[in-house]
Amino acid sequence: MNILIIGDIVGTSGVNKVKEVLPKLKKDNNIDFVIANGENSADGMGITSKIFKDLIISGVDVITMGNHTWGKKDIFNIIDNKKLLRPANYPRDVLGNGYGIYQCNGKKIAVINLIGRASMNVLSENPFIIANEIVDKIKNEVDAIFIDFHAEATAEKIAMGYYLDGKITCLFGTHTHVTTADETILENGTAYITDIGMTGPKKSVIGMEVEASIKRFVTTLPEKYKVSDDKELMLNGCIISLNSETCRAEKIDRIKL
Repeated sequence: MNILIIGDIVGTSGVNKVKEVLPKLKKDNNIDFVIANGENSADGMGITSKIFKDLIISGVDVITMGNHTWGKKDIFNIIDNKKLLRPANYPRDVLGNGYGIYQCNGKKIAVINLIGRASMNVLSENPFIIANEIVDKIKNEVDAIFIDFHAEATAEKIAMGYYLDGKITCLFGTHTHVTTADETILENGTAYITDIGMTGPKKSVIGMEVEASIKRFVTTLPEKYKVSDDKELMLNGCIISLNSETCRAEKIDRIKL
């Protein structure tokens, strides 16, 4: 069984890239299930009902979010949809779902969304404690568990990987938009990568317009971020291959299109 994970989708161009290549990508790689991070899909901040529907129609099974979950008010029209996840360690009783359980080829796949606390400027519960609570709750009713850890600090992501090694199927990092070259199967069987990269304009500063980004750093003055209009687009992510019987991770491969 092959699970495709798509890195942070940035803006309309990122959404269009997914729509363009996903059907063929799924066919060529025998993909059974698709997870995509969509928290930057609406102009770089948040998601809308239309984008959500477009991604699902294109073949995405679950969309995860992050620090820009509430970037667009329209999200409240879809926040309870089981195919949309917001960080599970947001304050308790916040609208939406922090994890979901999905059927795939006779197996049950759980997807959990978490947000980091180091340098994120988002008030959240301890992701380590929340992750452990959810995994303990669902481990006997699912065949595989995938976690999107939306975090800034590489150390926080790496620590989470070791913390959950052997308890979950895969931990993949999102948020920094730059693919890391540390994909591996950890000692106790969990597939891991610190960040799976982004999907959107290639000539950009993590998806944003180059000149505006440079101006902010050079002058320290406020400058409105805008998604880069570069026409050359990329899709970054990973394919996790699972044993069809045990659902244990056998291989993790980075992809860049």
